[in-house]
Amino acid sequence: MSLPVVAIVGRPNVGKSTIFNRIAGERIAIVEDKPGITRDRIYCRGEWNGRSFHLIDTGGLEFGGDDEMLEHIRHQAELAIEEAHVILFLVDGQAGMTATDEEVARLLHRSNKPVVVGVNKVDHPSHREVIYDFYQMGFGDVFPISALHGTGTGDLLDRIVELFPDLEEEEYDEDTIRVCLIGRPNVGKSSLVNAILGEERVIVSPVAGTTRDAIDTPFERDGQKYVLIDTAGMRKKGRVYETTEKYSVLRALKAIERSDVVLVVLDGERGIAEQDKRIAGYAHEAGRASIFVVNKWDAVEKDDKTMDRFRREIRDEFHFMDYAPSLFVSAKTKRRVHTILPMVNEVAEQHAMRVSTSVLNEVLTDAVLTTPPPSDKGKRLRILYGTQVSVKPPTFVLFVNDPELAHFSYQRYLENRLREAFGFHGTPIRLLLRKRNE
Repeated sequence: MSLPVVAIVGRPNVGKSTIFNRIAGERIAIVEDKPGITRDRIYCRGEWNGRSFHLIDTGGLEFGGDDEMLEHIRHQAELAIEEAHVILFLVDGQAGMTATDEEVARLLHRSNKPVVVGVNKVDHPSHREVIYDFYQMGFGDVFPISALHGTGTGDLLDRIVELFPDLEEEEYDEDTIRVCLIGRPNVGKSSLVNAILGEERVIVSPVAGTTRDAIDTPFERDGQKYVLIDTAGMRKKGRVYETTEKYSVLRALKAIERSDVVLVVLDGERGIAEQDKRIAGYAHEAGRASIFVVNKWDAVEKDDKTMDRFRREIRDEFHFMDYAPSLFVSAKTKRRVHTILPMVNEVAEQHAMRVSTSVLNEVLTDAVLTTPPPSDKGKRLRILYGTQVSVKPPTFVLFVNDPELAHFSYQRYLENRLREAFGFHGTPIRLLLRKRNE
């Protein structure tokens, strides 16, 4: 399901990051606890009254002057506005309305997007009259809030959620495997789509970022139905700098949410970049089956150990995704492209696999006997029983005496034992620990 996008826009120092973290709640911290996942702080997934959405934080907008950095931040904000379904325009109640606020307001009026104005730093009910100045910007909705203390944010979020559009999804048959390709601009995603389809379905150009929006391509091969979702690279817009790649991440996120299997496309010629880890991390967090596809392998100077070395590098750099297999292909020469769909079928099957409760508990009992859980202050974790509660990804609830006693490394051990017993090749596994009486 595609989620609505909310962009936070405003001049510097009005509290955009504070409201971002407030709406994000604990999510960012939880993500950063997981080893090996680098996370860009300008994105998070928020939730309010049962509605989930993506939240984008933008750099502070300033006008006037021809500073390259300012121009760059303006570009970023424009891209965020373009992606957004609703815009949260944050202003500073203590400073009052400024000329920059009016400039930002003009920019937002031109976007024709729904805008909600949050007047921040209204920390006391007696200060509420400061909001009336901001009505003259012509957006209608103006909410006094304190991002720091959380007051007023509930009413603000109620209004934002009311403005979400109905995002209609393309419906596909139950047995259709939805596959998306993600990766940095110019790693050859569109060329791979063409190579897999065997026809020029997608515009391919050597200029980084010529794909604009995700394009769905349904097709059938050997009786199996697929949909290829090609995520957009970046559109060049004036002088757009590297950080605008952040918005290609947002498009990748939207495509990941609609997929069963994610092909993480890497550039064999240029190697692994930090951005690759960030993008792959999103597929992992979303719980999708994943395959690393190393493209442009024809352009790599090789000896008999080159592939093994690259595989090791993938394992080291993406150690939080050690379940994902890797393939080495060339979209240009079509070499080994035929191996992609059989691997997609395999990991899709593992992603949707169910395990019977009795067999699961045998494996858990055996795992605990082989390596008992460590004790903490004289208390030892006891696993009473486990059951699989969902698929895509396979998710297990383990009922225990005290979830606090389950150390990360022991959970990792249990996950490895489940993989030894059942495979789960190419898919993450979720283990949820519950106290017996919950």
